[in-house]
Amino acid sequence: MTLAEHVRTLGRGPGRSRSLTRAEAQDAMTQMLSGQAAPEAIGALLMLLRMKGETADEIAGFAEAAQAAMPGLTNVDLDWPSYAAGRTRGQPWFLLSAKLVARAGFRVLLHGWNGADPKVRAGLTAAGIQTAPDLDTAAQILQRDRVAYLPIETAHPALFQLLQLREVLGLRSCVNTVCRMLNPAKARASVQGVFHPSYRLLQADAAQLMGWQSLSVIKGGGGEFERHPAKRTEAFGLRNGTPWQATFHPLISETRRLADSTGFGLTDLRQNTPTPAFEKSVILGTAALALDTLGQSNALQTAEALWSEHQTRYAA
Repeated sequence: MTLAEHVRTLGRGPGRSRSLTRAEAQDAMTQMLSGQAAPEAIGALLMLLRMKGETADEIAGFAEAAQAAMPGLTNVDLDWPSYAAGRTRGQPWFLLSAKLVARAGFRVLLHGWNGADPKVRAGLTAAGIQTAPDLDTAAQILQRDRVAYLPIETAHPALFQLLQLREVLGLRSCVNTVCRMLNPAKARASVQGVFHPSYRLLQADAAQLMGWQSLSVIKGGGGEFERHPAKRTEAFGLRNGTPWQATFHPLISETRRLADSTGFGLTDLRQNTPTPAFEKSVILGTAALALDTLGQSNALQTAEALWSEHQTRYAA
């Protein structure tokens, strides 16, 4: 089928249009990534999906095609996408959470793009996480540090070009969700943050279709996988390949937005400055949920022990 035929399937009008099947979505994404599809058809398809709302079959098909179009990476335990624009997020404390999970012995691959927001990539150095320019380098960093960051623009240039169409179309498209579902290393577990709560179940359902085993999706800080410690957190996803849902209660009583600044930043941790209770709870709560996704029992206690070791290291 041509991409125009997929556009016609979506846009025939009331009573005649329908969603794409999983196989059709795979074919459509393959064509969009090939560089041969007409840009007008790509824009039409993405905006029709935007108006209709994506289905789990469509997201699964798109993600499978995107994953198949890039080289493989192995030996990753936890997939951690980061694709939020950051307008409502403060410091990227979740980077330290990922670092703690790596200190627990798990290999963590962060990958992403955050538009014009520089916070995440600026925070990588302070968090002690190295950026990999390609998959081979990512494998080397993971072997050494057990955590690495992979920029999507170098890891998957064709998918990045589709993601960048937001600047042309003026609207978010399903490509943002596809990037979150990319899982470049086919890790057994993944953690994902969303800004709009409705996407939690969509991504969980797509993951089940794709045969994933463990996934946690939350409405996180600025759309990242970052738990607000003073709010109840509703999590959706998979455990052992079956649908899972859980409620995590507040860790502290302080009322504050994640974006509110106290003047304390990631670099302060390297100066042996005591970490405020709120920021510490963000880091530990997020790490605990990631560890829970990996099947770690007593996840919060494990995160607290790892944090004590982390603080001791900087104090030395």
